Amino acid sequence: MKKVLVVSLLVTALIASLGVLSVAATTGAQTLTYEVTAINEISVSGTPSLTVITAVAGQDPTFVEDDTDNTYSVTTNSTSAKKITVGLNSDMTSGLTLLVKMASPTIGATGKDAYVDISNTATTAANVLTAITKTNGVENAAAITYKLSATAAAGVIASDTRTVTFTLTDD
Repeated sequence: MKKVLVVSLLVTALIASLGVLSVAATTGAQTLTYEVTAINEISVSGTPSLTVITAVAGQDPTFVEDDTDNTYSVTTNSTSAKKITVGLNSDMTSGLTLLVKMASPTIGATGKDAYVDISNTATTAANVLTAITKTNGVENAAAITYKLSATAAAGVIASDTRTVTFTLTDD
């Protein structure tokens, strides 16, 4: 009886250890495919408003600027240079000049802190920032400044609007 009990215990232990070994040897594998596509994004915010209200006697009206809460953000992972162009949905009224200035992104670009005339850009947008290279996504809320000037010959112009379009494209 002792022999039968010892043999039964040995057989049970052997079967249990074989079960553990077979579970530990089970594996699976997958092939992972990945890709990072071109990312070129620009966004703008703010509600610029410009009203020419003063002049010095004998001179054209004084220009006005608006840099309050007008910002842009840009992200690109492109290896080729990009640029930001700005255009209007229709040209400015005769006698008005509209300028825009965009603070350069931290990644460096040409044209930074320089005003660009966008008064007549309904058909061809103006290059405002060029030579933009890869950013790391932290370029956020860089300043946009608008400047409006009028000649006395422009006369009185009722409140009007223009849509300003910013485009990130190949340089």
